[in-house]
Amino acid sequence: MYSRSNWEDTIVALATPAGVGAIGVLRLSGGAAISICDTVFRGKKLTEQISHTIHFGRLVAQDGAVIDEVLVSLFRAPRSYTGEDVVEISCHGSPYILRKAIEMFIAAGARLAQAGEFTLRAFLNGKMALSQAEAVADLIAAENETAHHTALQQLRGGFVLQIAALREQLVHFASLVELELDFAEEDVDFANRQELAALVQNGRQQIRVLLDSFRLGNVVKQGVVTVIAGRPNAGKSTLLNTLLNENRAIVSPIAGTTRDTIEESLVIHGIQFRLIDTAGIREAADQIEAIGIEKTWEKVRQSAVLLYVFDAAAIEAVDLRKDLDILQTQEGRNLVVLANKVDLLTEKQLSPAIKMALGDIDCIPISAHQSKDIDTLKEHLYQLVVGDKVLKDATMVTNARHYESLLRTEVALEAVSGGLEQRISGELLALDIRQALFFLGEISGEISSDDLLANIFSKFCIGK
Repeated sequence: MYSRSNWEDTIVALATPAGVGAIGVLRLSGGAAISICDTVFRGKKLTEQISHTIHFGRLVAQDGAVIDEVLVSLFRAPRSYTGEDVVEISCHGSPYILRKAIEMFIAAGARLAQAGEFTLRAFLNGKMALSQAEAVADLIAAENETAHHTALQQLRGGFVLQIAALREQLVHFASLVELELDFAEEDVDFANRQELAALVQNGRQQIRVLLDSFRLGNVVKQGVVTVIAGRPNAGKSTLLNTLLNENRAIVSPIAGTTRDTIEESLVIHGIQFRLIDTAGIREAADQIEAIGIEKTWEKVRQSAVLLYVFDAAAIEAVDLRKDLDILQTQEGRNLVVLANKVDLLTEKQLSPAIKMALGDIDCIPISAHQSKDIDTLKEHLYQLVVGDKVLKDATMVTNARHYESLLRTEVALEAVSGGLEQRISGELLALDIRQALFFLGEISGEISSDDLLANIFSKFCIGK
């Protein structure tokens, strides 16, 4: 992975997805980016052009062969994404053209960029905080409106602005407390202990709100694992198809049709639900079905939301109660019980035996085949995950690394509060404040190591 020893290199990479397309964009960054591009570009002399301009010309090989007609965009340091001189070349999307152009730039003195190296340079050159750099990867990976909005908010600063303000105030108090150590014999207090206590209390409240947001933030980023389970012929696959509004799963009156899991995504009001249709829960009729049923239980254990579907017109009350007793022992997930095929009920309502088997468990009556009350189910799923939280302008923690750093910060601030109450020495108090500052600095990147940076940016795509 990238190390600071080769920070001065000029790097090149394909910035658009590999494969045939109308356009492919190559990106160079570094002190020699413009001059390297000039060696193969025939048009205006790029080294004489001003920043933020676009130039038409040709890429020409050493033997004089024209490789392509291109547009070159010029961004001079420090007014660029990386803070260095950056050149972006828009070529035709032929894999041969793109590969040949990269070879020409490498021959002229560039080297191939590593994963995330452009964004890493942006961070190292002070163009963005580390949390903002991480948000770039989230923005690229966003698959729905809410994930996109959250990543964009983090890229624009997000909660790191709150962190920066708290950190600045703590630095001020830490400096005053440490200044007191130089005047220990005079017994002078430069840091107002009451003001520090109020600051720490306010900081702990801010951090607790951010920590509490992680559950929802993780849902926005990763999606809600939602497993559809139930007995054979309960209508699980029909429900999947109806929710998706397409024939994704095979539907058949033959029990045990679904032998393996089927996974698809459904977005409800900007929240992604990762729907998993599973094999019916019953005694397996053969070895293949047994494997499918074992996969069902594995998915049930992994689920955040479990949709238990039963055939309201055919299931025996004793079997329903047996299933619910087993499923209710699955801790850590939200159980949603669906009475399917209500359109087939003679009395148009659940039988007294079924109601007794359900007990105090809420049940949503639906007809997956007729799409009856499916919108009610969707709204229930959304409220189950989001509740009354307002997502549009909410500040959320979506990154597990940030969550861990915030947890450690909270512990350090708790120690500061305890120290103030116990009137410990300024030396020990300053140590606890410095601990809090360290963990806050890990989020923004003011405290970082090469190993940490390597771990973060290796997950980026090459060219970003």
